[in-house]
Amino acid sequence: MNNILRISDFELRAKEVLTTMAWEYLGSAAGDELTLKWNITAFDRIQFLPRVLNDVSELDTSVELFGERLPHPVMLAPVAYHKLFHKNGEIESAKGAALAESVYCVSTMTNTSIEEIAQSSPQTRLWYQLYVQRDRGYTKNIIERVEAAGAKAIVVTVDTPVLGNRVREARAGFHLPDGLNRAMLEGLPKEFQIIGHDTDLQGIYYPLCDPKLSWKDIEWIVQTATVPVVLKGILHPDDADIAIQSGAQGVIVSNHGARNLDTVPPTIEMLPDIVDRIDGEIPVLFDGGIRRGTDILKAMALGASAVMVGRPYVWGLAVQGAAGIEKAVSLLLTEMKIAMALCGRARLSEVDEGILL
Repeated sequence: MNNILRISDFELRAKEVLTTMAWEYLGSAAGDELTLKWNITAFDRIQFLPRVLNDVSELDTSVELFGERLPHPVMLAPVAYHKLFHKNGEIESAKGAALAESVYCVSTMTNTSIEEIAQSSPQTRLWYQLYVQRDRGYTKNIIERVEAAGAKAIVVTVDTPVLGNRVREARAGFHLPDGLNRAMLEGLPKEFQIIGHDTDLQGIYYPLCDPKLSWKDIEWIVQTATVPVVLKGILHPDDADIAIQSGAQGVIVSNHGARNLDTVPPTIEMLPDIVDRIDGEIPVLFDGGIRRGTDILKAMALGASAVMVGRPYVWGLAVQGAAGIEKAVSLLLTEMKIAMALCGRARLSEVDEGILL
């Protein structure tokens, strides 16, 4: 991996090693994929304005979330079906997260159960992403299972009443290969199950997402869970207000990696408004379009408490397993540290809009 010097190098290598179906599934976005491009290019319009002659001989990149001090702000976002990208799947990803000292948010659509993941890598900090199922009893059981396995937070995806129109994914004929399953949904009552990944079995509705999900359900989840509940998929500041009222302990500014609704704004453009609306009451995490460590620093300067990356670490997983994940996170952190020092900030906690033009 000596010739991999930036995240885009991992992207190119991953395309070489993955099947066409896996590559298109991971890379595809909704519609004409305009938001996918905007998520990335929006960072280019944000400029640094450095300060000089500050002591940056020792850098502190740590952040605090829910009473826990983390060594850096880069978390691994929930991504489905890791066995498409590496033979060991989520177990390999958990090992990579431990090497990178990153929180790993396991997807509901994991190929490996949360119990197996936790047992295989007990040192990994785990969160769990929850697609609320139509069967609330089954959903409650999932919450209890992930808490028992040691997950430190439950991340409820709130932006997916239906799946987006992902043309590349459909054209590639995406389906789960024989031998792969959704380990956390194996016990779901048969009336809620489907085979493969087809969305046309019930029109636009996807049986593993609940289009009736509402704020009352969020209140129920908050009351049910014993760990912090974080809402993923907040773009509108008014929804940030309601999230607080519903008892959520955190939000993630996200447009689902541009995979749901095309032509929604890039997440970095919505981050400042949501940070202003939250006004420090709960943590505001960020994902969408991060490809450089400078992107991370810009998000932190605009008020993010931490960031999540998705495709970049999965590219690392595909190329070299756990070591690839560690390398991907390391590349981002090295770039972030260089930018911190050159902006005249020794501590991430000191980074604010003062470093931006």
